Amino acid sequence: MGIVNLTPDSFSGDGLVGNIDAAIHHARAQFEAGADILDVGAESSRPGAIPTPEAEELQRLVPVLREICTWGVPVSVDTYKPAVMRAALAAGASMINDICGLGRPAAIEAVAGSDCGVCLMHMQGEPGSMQQAPHYADVVGEVRDFLGERVEACRRAGIADERIVLDPGFGFGKSLEHNLTLFRALTAAGVDDLPLLVGVSRKSMLGAITGRPVEQRLAASLAGVLLAVQKGAGIVRVHDVAATRDVLAVLAAIEQE
Repeated sequence: MGIVNLTPDSFSGDGLVGNIDAAIHHARAQFEAGADILDVGAESSRPGAIPTPEAEELQRLVPVLREICTWGVPVSVDTYKPAVMRAALAAGASMINDICGLGRPAAIEAVAGSDCGVCLMHMQGEPGSMQQAPHYADVVGEVRDFLGERVEACRRAGIADERIVLDPGFGFGKSLEHNLTLFRALTAAGVDDLPLLVGVSRKSMLGAITGRPVEQRLAASLAGVLLAVQKGAGIVRVHDVAATRDVLAVLAAIEQE
């Protein structure tokens, strides 16, 4: 899953807000580098982020979607707002990637009648304050229980299991130790063998481990991808698509019988 940020304040410094041509060019580069899915977001969810008004999110998002949804590659839209979900699906998006796990009012209803994929993510708190003092008695169990509840809510709304992907939400209301504990027990945080999505690319947990700034975290990001796939991730959400594909090609060649 190749990341396409349409925000002015992306933590990774790759936001492309206000420049539709540049955003489309970046999306094309991700596609040509080998992304199997393009994940487009028009609202930052980095720690400390301020919510983006719905109209502004739509203004950033829809013109880009109208172009890239014609390319024949699945397009995921990163949003928790039902109106944005509906607009994204109308523009041709194939998947909704929701940091709130379709937990906001009317979110499930916005997608249930379509055939789109949905990614349900765990987050403790809100982006603006989630990293101030995250606390868990049992991070793996609490993430699993939350995701299980959201899966059941989707099933009750008629969303079939084959449409559902789960994201444990690395860095979303979690300390470094919480992230590491969750990573070590990745599949134990899942539900009913539903596919797991892992996004650790360039994140602060890698900076805490390596001491490197965000622009120097490629090696750490690739290590995270490799370990995530070995631990059962079915989708990896990354900034550096070509390098990630190289890593996964080596892994596949070595593991092939």
